[in-house]
Amino acid sequence: MLFKRIAISLILIFTVMSGAAAQSLSQPANKPILVISGAIENKNKEKTAEFDREMLMALGLQVVETTNPWYDGKTRFEGVHLGQLMKLVGAKGTVIRIVALNDYVTTIPLDDFKKFNVILAMKRNGNFITVRDKGPLFVIYPFDSDPQLQSQTYYTRSAWQVSEIIVE
Repeated sequence: MLFKRIAISLILIFTVMSGAAAQSLSQPANKPILVISGAIENKNKEKTAEFDREMLMALGLQVVETTNPWYDGKTRFEGVHLGQLMKLVGAKGTVIRIVALNDYVTTIPLDDFKKFNVILAMKRNGNFITVRDKGPLFVIYPFDSDPQLQSQTYYTRSAWQVSEIIVE
């Protein structure tokens, strides 16, 4: 009887663990504002993972309050932690390429998301960021948390008007 319980427990654990690796993403109910492609395991449309604003909001928003080169004074940003988003899509690369609406491209090592509280901001000072004001999505580092972040390296990684992420 004990052997049977152990066997059933192991089967359940294996089933749960294997299901976590191939998580199913829901479909966007509204127009997608972000497409993630490349070396990802979890998709909701052919070879990509598409997200509308509501899907991103449902992941929970992290807050980063920091000074930055684009706005005067300390700014409050709210957005999805990029490490959490990469985990959700099952990212299997070492870097991500960020593509903006204006075709600006920057590359960010995935390790940055372990070292720093990097978010994909959707709100600035409590309001959704519009395309006119660097939205709808803006990569934000907590620049005030570490002097090394106050450099051109990290400022160039902070792309705005983000529309696509490619995991490589």
